[in-house]
Amino acid sequence: MKITMVKKILRDGSPCKKCGEVLERMEKEDQLRRMDEILIADERDPGSDGMLLAAELNVDRAPFFVVTRDDGSKQVYTVYLQFVKEVLSQKVEEKDELTEIMQNNPDLDFL
Repeated sequence: MKITMVKKILRDGSPCKKCGEVLERMEKEDQLRRMDEILIADERDPGSDGMLLAAELNVDRAPFFVVTRDDGSKQVYTVYLQFVKEVLSQKVEEKDELTEIMQNNPDLDFL
């Protein structure tokens, strides 16, 4: 299994706020060592590795994670806590995961 993380640099050259928050949390939780590759999706450079991968996988948010299994299949995670729970097998509070999903999908609403 190979894990690739993609973080974004905005057009003005600043880091994506959410990417910074996730990186900080990953450092605190000692999760960065589990990443095989970290790519940059630089909005100023459509040919950057991260932008190309995002286009290939039709991903429009960052950060995101790509898990490539030994059989070559790929799974994309755009919700950090879902990635932590399903791939890194670490405990995640359900309320935190739901909060992140709602923040990443403002078009969703509770019933």
